[in-house]
Amino acid sequence: IEKPKDLCDREKNTNVRISLPAVCFVWQIAMIILFGVFIRYNEESSPFWIEHRKANNISSDIENDFYFRYPSFQDVHVMIFVGFGFLMTFLKRYSFGGVGFNFLIAAFGLQWALLMQGWFHSLDYSDGKIKIGVENLINADFCVAGCLIAYGAVLGKVSPVQLMVLTLFGITLFAVEEYIILNLIHARDAGGSMVIHTFGGYYGLSISWMLYRPNLSQSNRLQGSVYHSDVFAMIGTLFLWMFWPSFNSAITDHGDGQHRAAINTYLALASTVLTTVAISSLFQKHGKLDMVHIQNSTLAGGVAVGTAAEFMLMPYGSLIVGFCCGIISTLGYIYITPFMEKHLKIQDTCGIHNLHAMPGVIGGVVGAITAAAASEAVYGHEGLINTFDFEDAFKNMTPTRQGGHQAAGLCVAICFGVGGGIIVGCILRLPIWGDPADDNCFDDEPYWELPDDEESIPPVLQYNNHMRNKDV
Repeated sequence: IEKPKDLCDREKNTNVRISLPAVCFVWQIAMIILFGVFIRYNEESSPFWIEHRKANNISSDIENDFYFRYPSFQDVHVMIFVGFGFLMTFLKRYSFGGVGFNFLIAAFGLQWALLMQGWFHSLDYSDGKIKIGVENLINADFCVAGCLIAYGAVLGKVSPVQLMVLTLFGITLFAVEEYIILNLIHARDAGGSMVIHTFGGYYGLSISWMLYRPNLSQSNRLQGSVYHSDVFAMIGTLFLWMFWPSFNSAITDHGDGQHRAAINTYLALASTVLTTVAISSLFQKHGKLDMVHIQNSTLAGGVAVGTAAEFMLMPYGSLIVGFCCGIISTLGYIYITPFMEKHLKIQDTCGIHNLHAMPGVIGGVVGAITAAAASEAVYGHEGLINTFDFEDAFKNMTPTRQGGHQAAGLCVAICFGVGGGIIVGCILRLPIWGDPADDNCFDDEPYWELPDDEESIPPVLQYNNHMRNKDV
């Protein structure tokens, strides 16, 4: 495929512009109409719950799924809006855009996700309505997470309208690839290593490749961070790190699977922190630590353990996964990100290739190996059936074949991410979205009202940069 020419130095000579207020108003009105036509409460969130209880011999309201899922929903919701939002505030002059646009596209996307995922998973064919409950809210947040990951690749280089287009298509693609991987291929992916992180990572990288800016150096003075912006980004890291066990276990089966997923994620994250600190210090001048690595690579273990989180990975296996990901992710920031920008023309602002794409692929591979190695001796007969859902059309599935299906699911996630990203990137190249000029990237001023004392702030010396590492 021929490399796209630079679009960002072009003269903005078209009079056609799609404004943010128009998109927001039209979209919200469309959502009100679509929700009115399609969305209804499911049996556990409607007044018919009492009748449902009696019909199914449910003894107490405490058996309602809300009481099992809502704590996990709270944690995942905090990760989406606080964790991802503050993680993107590291740029010295793009903190408003990092957390504010994260807020915008998450609220925008979760509504569309409820519809798209509902049509695939929760449609009641008897009346043509989508029935939603607390688990649908969790899945909608998962869906939005894939688009927030993609946002990290183009952070500071696109307009809010472009972000909404990215989210609209990203959620549509996510719903399709999720249905193919989980329902048709029958792969298991509790924590979304394949469905969320691999797809979102390669989706964002492909869009960034299509929107390549050869003259981005005009905004080079704003690409780094300052002391306080890195502290704010670290808040996002800590929220994500603390709540990642909930993320990976939120929609697993009640009981041992959910319990095991939280333990495996907890251990993988802890292992990743130590490895990241060691590698960061080892490869930096004078043995000092790089805040970029601490903010990002310390989370890679949670990404990589996602697919196998509910499997019998074993505690030491979780530590091994975290150990390996800490090394690979940190070295990715040091060597692979600069290589991608220089030779592959991929400008990855947040380094999502190192935090999401590569660890997501590792997670898919770990999941395939762990599934293929499963046996009744380890899981028990009923445990094997329950963990891998060997029922109905898949009742004759064997662990070895399940491993192959897991690998196939990983391939689908990569193909949807790369292919979908290229197509959406072509759409985002149209000169109607009001994207910033090269010398206005990584700056809040074009899109936000700034405090008076910030309007004419002199250039700040570069302290930290996610896209280059000159101290190696």
